Amino acid sequence: MAGATFIDVLLAIILPPLGVFLRFGCAVEFWICLLLTILGYIPGIIYAIYVLVG
Repeated sequence: MAGATFIDVLLAIILPPLGVFLRFGCAVEFWICLLLTILGYIPGIIYAIYVLVG
C-alpha cells in the first residue's frame, strides 16, 4: 500500500504502537514506536504517523 488509510491514522493518534503493529507486526518499527510512546506520547504519535504515511 502506498498510503495510510483513515483507520490507520486514527489508531496511530489514539494508540500509536497499535497502529504500527497492525501494519508491520513485531518489526523494528513497532518497537521504536513503543519506546517513543513510553518516553512521551507525542513523539510516539509523530513517529507512528511518519511510518504509516511515509
